[in-house]
Amino acid sequence: MGQRSSEFQKPEGKTFSLTQSPNGPTPIMDSVENSSSVNPHQCPLTANMTSPSVVHIPYLLSDSLTALLSIAGNLFICTVILRNRKLRSTVTNYFLLSLAVADFLVGAVVIPCAQFTDVGLPQSRPQLCLLMLCLLLMFTQASIFGLLAIAVERYISILKPFQYQSLLSPRNSLLVIAASWLLSILTGLVPVMGWHDPLPPSRECLFNSIITNAYMVYFNFMMCMLVPLVVMLMLYGRIFLEIRRQIRKVAEGEVNISAQRRRRIIAHKEMRTATSLFIILFFFILCWLPLHILNTVMLLCPSCCIPSQLSLATIILSHANSAINPVVYVFRVRSFRDALGSTLLCICGSGPLPASGTMPANILEVPPLHNTFLPGK
Repeated sequence: MGQRSSEFQKPEGKTFSLTQSPNGPTPIMDSVENSSSVNPHQCPLTANMTSPSVVHIPYLLSDSLTALLSIAGNLFICTVILRNRKLRSTVTNYFLLSLAVADFLVGAVVIPCAQFTDVGLPQSRPQLCLLMLCLLLMFTQASIFGLLAIAVERYISILKPFQYQSLLSPRNSLLVIAASWLLSILTGLVPVMGWHDPLPPSRECLFNSIITNAYMVYFNFMMCMLVPLVVMLMLYGRIFLEIRRQIRKVAEGEVNISAQRRRRIIAHKEMRTATSLFIILFFFILCWLPLHILNTVMLLCPSCCIPSQLSLATIILSHANSAINPVVYVFRVRSFRDALGSTLLCICGSGPLPASGTMPANILEVPPLHNTFLPGK
């Protein structure tokens, strides 16, 4: 993935240029960052692989910190839900638990696999290499589909409250979650079905040498990321309009407040709703779009110079989404924070875990906006 030098090309990750010596042309090997395959002499901003302590240690440390945060945050979510009976009985939390499992696997499996392949491991083992790369694609896709499933669940809860129990019964919810995981597995295994390149002559397991840019752009980006993003934008747009309508309807029914105070209450609640929805979509776009834009640029402009630091930064951003999701989707929800505090007290030996902290499942409760399950509510 990236620029192919016009100079004498050798195995993936190493470029040879010819210089004159008294004995004739002599090949001189210039190390190139294997994530972007860009010649450092042609792209001054590209890191030089001859100094891995300068180039890779910051990336490895940042990605390792992201992995630890993803594991810790999502493990807490799983612990809280599994230890709290009322949280376990709420359909909404089925989807949160599925997302937390996917994000936990991103931290525990995907990031270590990405770090191994960044240095070309495992070498000379094409089957193991392809399996690692497919796991990387599979679990990150499970996280994206988990976010989409939550958006669909919230849409049904808020816009179709009377059909919620029938449409998203515990059994149907588990089927939806199973379908999202099955779809993630199938999309992640597409390279195994033939859409990949063989190991380079160096026999190193490099992501950009095995997984083609065409797969990353046309399939992984356009079908598996862009389509969920567009659907989420549409669903959350409709959710915002419905919540705004309900806010105004409730405010109009208040007879003991002045018109000016009523307008302030409406504006305040609409701003909180808009902010919550913006946070959800902003972090999703921030974490995933830069990487896919970079892949698209590399596919459409093979001669463009892509600094390796930029490539590594977009990879870290995509992984960071799994560390951010617990904060965006769970820790800012008041009822879940209460359950989390109870779990921590229980773990510290302060007493049994109270069966509280249920997250409302639909919009029929009063007050009507406490059950919309938006961050900050």
